[in-house]
Amino acid sequence: MLKIYDKMLNQLLNLFKLSHTEQLSTKIQWLIVYVFILVIALEFSTPPPYVFGYLYIGAVLLASARLSRSATIQVTAIAIALTILNLVIPGVESVTLATVANRFIAVVALLVTAWLGDRNRYYEKAIVRQQTKLLAQEELARVREDFASTLTHDLKTPLLGAIETLTAFRQEKFGSTTVAQRKVLDIMSRSHQTTLQLVETLLDVYRNDTEGLKLQRQPVDLVTVAEEAIATLTNFASARQVHVELTFSNSNFRSSLWINGDVLQLQRVFVNLITNAIYHSLRGGKIEVVMSSQDTHHLVKVIDSGQGISESDLSMLFERFYQGSGDRQAKGAGLGLYLSRQIVEAHGGTIWAEQRLPRGAIFGFCLPIYVVTSIPVFS
Repeated sequence: MLKIYDKMLNQLLNLFKLSHTEQLSTKIQWLIVYVFILVIALEFSTPPPYVFGYLYIGAVLLASARLSRSATIQVTAIAIALTILNLVIPGVESVTLATVANRFIAVVALLVTAWLGDRNRYYEKAIVRQQTKLLAQEELARVREDFASTLTHDLKTPLLGAIETLTAFRQEKFGSTTVAQRKVLDIMSRSHQTTLQLVETLLDVYRNDTEGLKLQRQPVDLVTVAEEAIATLTNFASARQVHVELTFSNSNFRSSLWINGDVLQLQRVFVNLITNAIYHSLRGGKIEVVMSSQDTHHLVKVIDSGQGISESDLSMLFERFYQGSGDRQAKGAGLGLYLSRQIVEAHGGTIWAEQRLPRGAIFGFCLPIYVVTSIPVFS
């Protein structure tokens, strides 16, 4: 009898020697051995009806957490063999059906424990692989963004130099120019200005994503901001034969809509939305900038009569680099609407897009009303 148990323990110790190459903790190895010695002592000193084989579960759990899969299988097999062997050893009492059933239940518990431990090991490895993959993707995204940010920053200098040179040519600082040459210089200058605006927008997007959008807040009249934005786009709209009109849904007269915001950033929102509407309006079309007030927010809608927006594009329009599809595919890098969302949300507002029936699209945003917290008292 003692030889059988001794053989089992030697096999267990040999198992740990094989696993030592895997740099396992010696303390854990001996802890498993001590568990087996304790359970064997209890099993050996008590009659078969007393089942202590359940305690082998601790050794199986330690093995599944610290050893290889094959080692865990061997530990489980030894535990099951010892549990069954106690039916006939020490053989001081006859074995009943109930005793066999209890031993069988203990064996099933050991098998289930080993299986769950194996599943847990598999899921842990899967999680580690997924985490490693995510970290690699995050690092790749960071490298890409750093590269794009550095590249766009370095592009500003030559662009500014080219714009200044073209301005000097238009001012005839290098000699007189013909009408045809001035037209070409105007086209080149507008192209370079557009490229510079795109570079600056891209820089702002990356800066806002990494550092957050820093606002210079002050009381701002949204109507004044809208009027200034429309004025800067008058020539562009005229060239495309599109009329831009500012209206008020609550009144036929001009009113003021005050918020606490950043004038320059809000003007960029108006310019982005109106420019987007101009691009997608038919020649001879009309764009309405409709402003109104609600209980706690001011509402702005930019309405065009262009091709409209497909249902698949509505939820993605304000994502970075998304350019849409179909007839209303955006002209540019897909950053204007994303930057507009950043600015509006930084002001505590919301921005959205929707279909206009029977034709066209509506881009709207709302911002919290500026509330005067104190009234000066004059004596």
